[in-house]
Amino acid sequence: MGKVLIIGAGGVGHVVVHKCAQVPNVFSEILLASRTVSKCDAIKESVIAKDPAAGARISTAQVDADNSAELVSLINEFKPDLVLNVALPYQDLSIMDACLATGVNYLDTANYEPRDEAKFCYKWQWDYQDRFKEKGIMALLGCGFDPGVTNIFCAHAQKQHFDEITYVDIMDCNGGDHGHPFATNFNPEINIREITQKGKYWENGNWLETDPLSVHESFDFPEVGTREMYLMYHEEMESLVKHLKGLKRIRFWMTFGEEYLTHLRVLQNVGMTRIDAVDYEGHQIVPLRFLKAVLPDPGTLGVNYKGKTCIGCLVKGVGKDGKTARYYVYNVCDHAECFKEVGSQAVSYTTGVPAMIGAMMMLTGQWRGEGVFNVEQFDPSPFMEKLNIHGLPWVEKFL
Repeated sequence: MGKVLIIGAGGVGHVVVHKCAQVPNVFSEILLASRTVSKCDAIKESVIAKDPAAGARISTAQVDADNSAELVSLINEFKPDLVLNVALPYQDLSIMDACLATGVNYLDTANYEPRDEAKFCYKWQWDYQDRFKEKGIMALLGCGFDPGVTNIFCAHAQKQHFDEITYVDIMDCNGGDHGHPFATNFNPEINIREITQKGKYWENGNWLETDPLSVHESFDFPEVGTREMYLMYHEEMESLVKHLKGLKRIRFWMTFGEEYLTHLRVLQNVGMTRIDAVDYEGHQIVPLRFLKAVLPDPGTLGVNYKGKTCIGCLVKGVGKDGKTARYYVYNVCDHAECFKEVGSQAVSYTTGVPAMIGAMMMLTGQWRGEGVFNVEQFDPSPFMEKLNIHGLPWVEKFL
């Protein structure tokens, strides 16, 4: 039994609260906090509509996640066993600072990035290692799906099937249709910053860059079909190169439809994806933030979403029998089924469920440590078991 403070009331926060509420023997009290408390109240009401008894265990609060002093005050008042951060990546460090000040464990789903630069890496958070260790508390980074489950898939492959993993391709496919001409499946500002920067992959000890979305291949995704996938940089590669034995190359791929890419090119060409401020009628505005305000809220996409996601890892290496092996482990998630269960589309669901499971691993003591960790540093087996139980069943096969 443990108390969890969840920070962030977007699409992923919605899923995390629902999934935590489903496991009362682990999550005895839930406090959901964000800048806009009405969003928190709406999520609480959506949980009560599914399970009236859960309402007594959920409370809400207003907090500015950029303000560590406010966070410290809220943590000291609620006294959680764990802070689960599903706010914006800009706010990771302020929340980690608050956890350090109060001596509370921390978990997030995406690594830190600064507001004024479209760049993300783990260095800022890894630099907290000594401070968290000295405080005797644990920070678990990147516990969504990718990063998160994809790291766990690799750790599972290494534990169960491979003596050496030489090649990894992480492949993320959304084969769904939300019915909008253009929309992003999570925070538009974060999403567009991510996919418009240069691609990057690791090979033979070096990071190699590519022009944005310039490298692409087709792949036949289970239960979705053949889709074009594009090479991108994604943060889980940065930690996996440190923890996979024998690795020679790792790449990350994501699928995009031609209509999406056409809209994106037009928005870039007219300057709407810029992250620097421009003067508009005497006011300083950031074009990408304005674009975010006019695009559909990702949390509202689930109503009419049809189709499935397929996310997994294609692994090559030396198997336990000493022979070369090619192995694929993946999850397929149905948008409509996610909406039926928790009122969410599958992209939020596939991030929120692993965040809940990671919190469960920490609160039950199955994953313990002092310092800053990525998920693949822990035993993947109990996590893989919980994925099958809590809505993200996985399939593995040798090719």
